[in-house]
Amino acid sequence: MTVAIPAPSASQQGQRRHDKYDRLIATAQALPKLKVAVAHPCDAASMGAVFEAVGLGLIEPILVGPPDKIRAAAAALNRDLSTARLVEAAHSHAAADKAVELVKAGEAEALMKGSLHTDELMGAVVRREGGLRTARRVSHCFVMDVPGHETALIITDAAVNIAPTLEDKVHIVQNAIDLARALRVDPVRVAILSAMETVNPRVPSTIDAAALCKMADRGQITGGILDGPLALDNAIDLGAATIKKIQSPVAGQANVLVVPDLEAGNMLAKSLTFLADADAAGIVLGARVPIILTSRADSTITRLASCAVASLVADAQRTRFAIAEV
Repeated sequence: MTVAIPAPSASQQGQRRHDKYDRLIATAQALPKLKVAVAHPCDAASMGAVFEAVGLGLIEPILVGPPDKIRAAAAALNRDLSTARLVEAAHSHAAADKAVELVKAGEAEALMKGSLHTDELMGAVVRREGGLRTARRVSHCFVMDVPGHETALIITDAAVNIAPTLEDKVHIVQNAIDLARALRVDPVRVAILSAMETVNPRVPSTIDAAALCKMADRGQITGGILDGPLALDNAIDLGAATIKKIQSPVAGQANVLVVPDLEAGNMLAKSLTFLADADAAGIVLGARVPIILTSRADSTITRLASCAVASLVADAQRTRFAIAEV
């Protein structure tokens, strides 16, 4: 089904549109509106992200926080909240807790970060009693729209797991594969990145990469085709893979990039953003529901794409990829 994308709003004028994000948004628009608990949307940036997503029919928000502050943020944008649902919470910590409660009560299908620290929201999510933990480790994925690159690139984990163990990486990879499948990617080609494409006992990330690939062979990771270790060039460029004489269904055409640690992932994502003019929609996976982490620095299209990604993930979890709770 093809759904037309409305013309850019005044706030979008002058911003570069990305065809890959446009397709994501169009696909999400064909789904029921995502019921999102927005934790502490008390500034113009977070409230603006809500209105933008509502305007394209992506979400049905529940605004959680101090009502006076929420109304003031809307008033600063000359927007009306008369039809919006507000749930009172005294401060940001309470807003995070209440947003999680709304999910547990079945009133919300996703969480969205407002004007509070990421740690506040994630602390409520991963809390053992009353949180949204599952059998999976929580991880973050960037869905990167890179100009000149044919497909979107999923990069993980560049925001949550600082120095993941091999066991952590199993969850990180599986979360990313499930995300790719939710985004209708077929086949899912996963490159386990390192500084080289050969196994070197002195470089631990190459050992992890080899182990992850063998685990996929044994059915411990499912839904995608894995190869690694691969250097970045021969993971995404067929010419580089050919020069290195790497023959695999992943080399040169990976659509999921698994980095060794948070530092490498953060630098890769920011390099693409600031040197290649890419946009980076973000989503946290592995909890009971997807979590949208928008930033005040995000462009309009990035915020909308993050909401679209969450909608597609929630739809997949409702049908095929539900994760057991713990």
